[in-house]
Amino acid sequence: MRNLIVVDTVKEWPFKARGVEIVDARSYLDQPEAEKSGRVRLFNLCRSYKYQSVGYYVTLLATARGHRPLPDLMTLQDLKSQPMLRWFSDELDDLIQQTLRSIRSREFTLSVYFGHNLASRYEKLCLHLFDLFQAPLVRATFVRPNGKWMLRTIHPIPVGDIPQQHQKFVLKQARQYFAGRRAALPKKNPTRYDMAILVAPEEKEPPSNPAALDYFAKAAERAGLGTEIITRDDFSRLAEFDALFIRETTQVDNHTYRFARHATTEGLVVIDDPESILTCGNKVYLAELLTRRKIRIPRTLVVDRTNFEEVEARLGFPCILKLPDAAFSLGVVKVEDAASLKEKLDAFLDQSALVVAQEFLPTSFDWRVGVLDRKPLFACKYHMATHHWQIIKRDKDGRRECGLVENVPLDDAPAAVIRTARQAANLIGDGFYGVDLKQVGSKVYVIEINDNPNVDAGNEDRVLEDQLYDRIMSVFLKRIERKKAEFDKR
Repeated sequence: MRNLIVVDTVKEWPFKARGVEIVDARSYLDQPEAEKSGRVRLFNLCRSYKYQSVGYYVTLLATARGHRPLPDLMTLQDLKSQPMLRWFSDELDDLIQQTLRSIRSREFTLSVYFGHNLASRYEKLCLHLFDLFQAPLVRATFVRPNGKWMLRTIHPIPVGDIPQQHQKFVLKQARQYFAGRRAALPKKNPTRYDMAILVAPEEKEPPSNPAALDYFAKAAERAGLGTEIITRDDFSRLAEFDALFIRETTQVDNHTYRFARHATTEGLVVIDDPESILTCGNKVYLAELLTRRKIRIPRTLVVDRTNFEEVEARLGFPCILKLPDAAFSLGVVKVEDAASLKEKLDAFLDQSALVVAQEFLPTSFDWRVGVLDRKPLFACKYHMATHHWQIIKRDKDGRRECGLVENVPLDDAPAAVIRTARQAANLIGDGFYGVDLKQVGSKVYVIEINDNPNVDAGNEDRVLEDQLYDRIMSVFLKRIERKKAEFDKR
């Protein structure tokens, strides 16, 4: 396997290691054929993994390209999540207290190099931290505000900041890791049949209306599953359940991802799983993935401040600009001319290092195909709002108008639409996805793949009715039973 180290600038890497290639981050992002040498293990040593920074996009696109990045997407989120840090600190509490008991100061910083530290007395703690936060070079800061140590922060160590006296040790650990050593997270398994359904009572545009939530609960009961509606305040209770069904709008940067991540760590069956939230939540990733897998999408350009002048020449006007984490038509704009393009791009690039630009394909409706467990579940036509180019039209006061939702039997939907939706969703995983597509003549284009698709009573369930909810619950039951069987074999 090819070992590739990505740094902000090549001159920052102070070591020479056989069998390791060094590339700067911008070159990696700008070279879509970076996989030409076969399988790639990528070590992201950028200075920052902050959401939508260059370092973040290195891992994001590495995942889309089929490379094996370290840290991976879930680790990037864990590194900056205070609730996750507190939870992991609690998990390691006994080990932290035992390891740091002889330290007299109120703050202590531990350098973790591929799971190791120069001082052998910290070896066990470093290995456990690396199990939980698989990033190559990090500094963990512990504080003791009330006589008890706790983990406060974990940050990447820029390669240029590695002390001279540590470099030989770091090189040794890096070489060992390049040889294939990697720690694995222990997995917990459930023992009960109960499902938590996460909702936000105050949410104005939830993925399921109250009637649908009631139908889900009844279907779960028919499947032999107990259900309980939970909210963000129930984070500490997740271990009580066998499954988590997220019926609140998911975002990478909020508590829904933390719930999915924590539930997965606890061994729950989770929809939406954290990997799906991460990958579906970023349109840069989806554009890269779909293009690489030769699934047709509108003509697309990933834009930064170095190539924005190419948008007009390659896409023309009007065209569509999208923030990578846009949702519900927010963060998606249509630009009609060069002046509007510059204004909107400047605003978007202040929020994200990369922006997606696509050709405008006018249609009277979009297809939405629900895919669950790698199989088509339902199909709908989402018609555009009146005199608007999107499904949802919002006025300046925030009021919204939605186009008609028309549920269509799967057998009546175009075969190419269903086939393309299934192919696209299956690139993400085996969760629950809503694939949005446009049909222009004989061509079918994937617009995006959504985790956490809408299931509203009176819309998506009009064809299947109760069967829609039963099929979703049957997938949960099957996965819970499979986990239990695996646990019983141990």
